[in-house]
Amino acid sequence: MFLEEGFLPTNKFWMYLVGSLIIFVASAIGQLPLVIAVLIKSFKTGKPFPKTETDIMTFLSLNTTLFLLLISFVVAFFAIILIVKYLHKQTLLSITTSREKVDFKRIFFSFSLWGIFTVGSTLLMYYTNPDSFVLNFKPIPFLILAVIGIALIPIQTSTEEYVFRGYLMQGFAVLAKNRWFPLLLTSVIFGTMHIANPEVQKLGYIVLVYYIGTGFFLGIITLMDEGMELALGFHAANNLVGALLITSDWSAFQTNSIFKDVSEPSAGFEILVPIFIIFPLLLYIFSKKYNWTNWKEKLTGTIIIEVIELIQNTENHE
Repeated sequence: MFLEEGFLPTNKFWMYLVGSLIIFVASAIGQLPLVIAVLIKSFKTGKPFPKTETDIMTFLSLNTTLFLLLISFVVAFFAIILIVKYLHKQTLLSITTSREKVDFKRIFFSFSLWGIFTVGSTLLMYYTNPDSFVLNFKPIPFLILAVIGIALIPIQTSTEEYVFRGYLMQGFAVLAKNRWFPLLLTSVIFGTMHIANPEVQKLGYIVLVYYIGTGFFLGIITLMDEGMELALGFHAANNLVGALLITSDWSAFQTNSIFKDVSEPSAGFEILVPIFIIFPLLLYIFSKKYNWTNWKEKLTGTIIIEVIELIQNTENHE
């Protein structure tokens, strides 16, 4: 069982607080190359240092900014590996899945499913409402974007999944001894962590409904599937395919993508459809493919750990 992987005799909730602080500091350190690069250009050109996140994203070339932005996730990911190994005495596998090894077929299926949907829905929007888009494709910048994106965006999305659906979900389970509390807390925290995104500044706090709803969706498929593989694939496809396909002046990732959305955004139908229609449909597809049952227990049940199970888990992690 996935959440039970964190129930070691030596694991205490305060360790997750310390670990989370270390991850945050590592991420901040990883942002220094971007800050330094912006400072250097500001000094050389005489331009004032950008004050908003949107200004920072456009101060350097888009590909340079994306590369430097993603470096912080690489640093944070290494911090996660070290914390899990040396602070919690666990393996990375234990916060990834309850299976004996990572099921890459699950990752690829989820990635393909959401990637195909993203491409299809984007092309549909382009052909039904062409005035809202401009062709933004430039071969060389796009090729550089593709290399950066394929190499680093999966690390960025995996880092977020390991923090929320792996590390913190097990940590809150250790604290609460149930399943609904980790699902609720990680989803809300995941959503509110996006509060500084340009989309929120442009559309308002209603956008957080989408982010929190996405957190719930990713948490549900993690708990029902007893592992993060489906969440890893979905998140990677969402960010990578999105970064390659479409950008806008108000999105978190401003890239040299194929299309650019030039329409005036609105918060309404576009936010509610994924939460109430698309995500439930994906849950249905996953549940049928992987034969999910006992939803109530897996999502809200109490976690009971016997002493003998704790001893066995300790031996398995040594």
